[in-house]
Amino acid sequence: MTEDYYEGEFGRQFIPGFPPQGGTMGPPQGPPFGQPPFGSPGQGQGGPPFGPPGQGQQAGPPSAPPPSYIPAQTQQAQAFAVDPGSIRRCLFRYTYVWLRNREQFWFYPIFLGRTSISGYRWTGFRWVYFGISLRQIESFTCV
Repeated sequence: MTEDYYEGEFGRQFIPGFPPQGGTMGPPQGPPFGQPPFGSPGQGQGGPPFGPPGQGQQAGPPSAPPPSYIPAQTQQAQAFAVDPGSIRRCLFRYTYVWLRNREQFWFYPIFLGRTSISGYRWTGFRWVYFGISLRQIESFTCV
């Protein structure tokens, strides 16, 4: 029988992906049939152990239209791309965006990635889901 570990600097180390000696591998075991995976109903643990994106904020479109005015565009130093840290404060807030191609619109961001942002764009009549590269944003302001 082969050994599924090696002796190393830190003592006996088990090889990842192999069960300890004499063990068997199989799928992870879940809760008993019919029981919710994160606790019983009425115990305050009816959901996963983590919140939805955006620190538990509403992930859908806003229930109201954006403000009826267009904010003044501030002159900012032109960077290659908007820094994710600078636009993070605008998540789940009405945000006016000016793009490098001269488009401008109200936006309600709900997700921020390393190089992109997504959320809901106001068409003038309704909110539509929209995503864009941070490189395309010239400037923005959130209210």
